[in-house]
Amino acid sequence: MKIFLKTEDEIELMRQANQLVGKTLGELARHIKPGVTTLQLDKIADEFIRDHGAIPTFKGFPNPYGGPFPASICTSVNDVVVHGVPNQETVLKEGDIISVDCGTLLNGFNGDSAYTFCVGEVSAEIRQLLKTTKESLYLGIKAAQAGRHLGDISAAVQEHCEKQKYGIVRELTGHGIGREMHEDPPVPNYGRRGNGVTLKANMCIAIEPMVTMGDRSVYLDQDRWSIRTRNRKPAAHFEHTIAVRRGQAEILSSFDEVEQIEGKLY
Repeated sequence: MKIFLKTEDEIELMRQANQLVGKTLGELARHIKPGVTTLQLDKIADEFIRDHGAIPTFKGFPNPYGGPFPASICTSVNDVVVHGVPNQETVLKEGDIISVDCGTLLNGFNGDSAYTFCVGEVSAEIRQLLKTTKESLYLGIKAAQAGRHLGDISAAVQEHCEKQKYGIVRELTGHGIGREMHEDPPVPNYGRRGNGVTLKANMCIAIEPMVTMGDRSVYLDQDRWSIRTRNRKPAAHFEHTIAVRRGQAEILSSFDEVEQIEGKLY
């Protein structure tokens, strides 16, 4: 495992890439409503990222099971946990939820963040799933301090979600990030405190809880990208890129732009 610690200058460049992801998610928040297709959202994101001098890193990303990813964002609706492929056929409707995962490459460094949006009015049960998942992300970030262990992050996420009887997807993890979108170390959403890699100052990682309503079992859809829940119940996904510090971690990405549009719903 090769973990790259970043310089302060590199962290500043990563902040810029991640802030652009936050602005892109904020722009999408203006358009997420019933009647919109996921392909329309992808075109908005692609144009926004390129207009700001960056490259959408997801487009063309290789797939061990098939061809490269055809879009600039992942749009995962309802029972799709992650890696949903934007298309003309998927039309958002009242009561849906949609996770939008977005990555940018700007000045040689990557940004990566995800947010799960409500489409119109969403049931209280689903809103609670989103609230718990988002809370677990921030608990994981709180645990990400130099001198602690990767398992401290993982356990913080797992304990909070499983206490509410939600499932933690184990087949997919967060990851290190920097010049490459996916670097070491993997960052699981389950684990034991005190286990795993020791966290060091200036490690940059993407923490991304992927949480299901009930059973955690998932499968790969026939499009060879979308990961769906086996029980076909909704799943939530939130992600921040952070820099580990000696005290509180620094969040490089941002949900501020989203929450300015839709408010703090959960």
